[in-house]
Amino acid sequence: MKIKVLLLALGCTMGTLGAYAQKGVDNGTQFGSGEDSVRCITNISLFVPYAKGGNFKDALEFWKIAYNECPASTKDLYLYGVRIVAWQIENEKDPAKKAQLVNDLMEVYDKRIKYFGNDRKYGKDWIIGNKAEDYVKYAGDNLDANALYDWTKEAITEKGDKCEVKAVSYFMFASLQKMKADPNFKDQYIQDYLTAANIIDAQIKAAEAANNDKEVKTLQAYQTNVETNFANSGAADCETLQNVYGSKVEENKTNLDFLKQTIALLRKSRCQEVEAYFAASGYAHAIEPTAESAMGLAKQAVKKQDYETAIKFFEEAANMESDAATKAEDFYMIALLTFDQKNYSKAREYCRQAIALNANYGAPYMLMGKMYAATSKSVYPNDPVLARAVYYAAIDKFQKAKSVDPSCADEANSLIASYSAHLPSTEEVFMHPDLEKGKSFTVGGWIGETTVVR
Repeated sequence: MKIKVLLLALGCTMGTLGAYAQKGVDNGTQFGSGEDSVRCITNISLFVPYAKGGNFKDALEFWKIAYNECPASTKDLYLYGVRIVAWQIENEKDPAKKAQLVNDLMEVYDKRIKYFGNDRKYGKDWIIGNKAEDYVKYAGDNLDANALYDWTKEAITEKGDKCEVKAVSYFMFASLQKMKADPNFKDQYIQDYLTAANIIDAQIKAAEAANNDKEVKTLQAYQTNVETNFANSGAADCETLQNVYGSKVEENKTNLDFLKQTIALLRKSRCQEVEAYFAASGYAHAIEPTAESAMGLAKQAVKKQDYETAIKFFEEAANMESDAATKAEDFYMIALLTFDQKNYSKAREYCRQAIALNANYGAPYMLMGKMYAATSKSVYPNDPVLARAVYYAAIDKFQKAKSVDPSCADEANSLIASYSAHLPSTEEVFMHPDLEKGKSFTVGGWIGETTVVR
């Protein structure tokens, strides 16, 4: 309505203003002056309805005029401008022209920073975050990680803990790309991660203090993304993470959210043998026991060779775990420990529980086969032929393991070949009527399983 009134007023005074026409881009005013101000407002009033309705084709020319001649006139130039140029990019087939359009899109963001970068809600760091997002989306193979890094680093340097989290996230993305291109950038990448992690931590605390649950969830999603990329980067070696998080865990030993996040990060980084992981698990378990914290305490006990305690915490972890595959892994770990204690029947029972939860889990079958082979002489201490016949049952387990879980195939094939070479010979089978080829044979002792002689 304001634009229409202004158009009418300006239209009535066109004659008197014509001599003083000047574009806004030239004289630094919002709309320009004289006829040029009328031209600016007219083109704004024409492109906005088209753009708002998604008709970017008809909006384009009107938008271009206003964008070039009166760039300080309205944020609508940039709100809709990025959509218009993005539409052009998505519809352009020529790679060279598309690359130029990507540059044009970046310029739209740069102009918004120039003219509206001081906006209290959508300021420079917010604009840079969205600029980075579109750059990564459209640049493709032409992406310049150094440029992206410089843009986002500028936002972080200026805004610190209050920097828009999207800009922080893309700062870490750019830093990771730089490290991939140059391994010597590793130390800086780690420093960048610490900077980003501290910013996001500070923002989460502020959002929690303000009881802004929606903001907390958004920030935690970014935090998870940043931590996951760091954990998978190859830079996050366990010694580095211990140095970074060792003291932080002590400082935050009553902060359950921090402890959980630290446990998750160290698990993703495959650093579950460092003291920070054990300490975080212990503090978290004391506040709120979970499968994850119980797992940490179990692994700490394993490291100390305190297997009774380890079994206790693995059982706790399994009882609290809701994911079937993870629960199966807990039971398998208990099976390994009870096997080490030579409690074979109990170890096999845990293997069977693991398999019941995850039918495609080969490791428990492999362990049962190894237990059968390892105890063959104790099952038949006075008959070496029957002792080697136990290998039939062991081989059955190895074959089952590789049939359900291809990741076991190499080890299974190796063991099958090894034990097959020591099966009873034809002559030995002849002297043992209970080992007739092709017939069933029930292995005695604790094993008590039926196999087939071959």
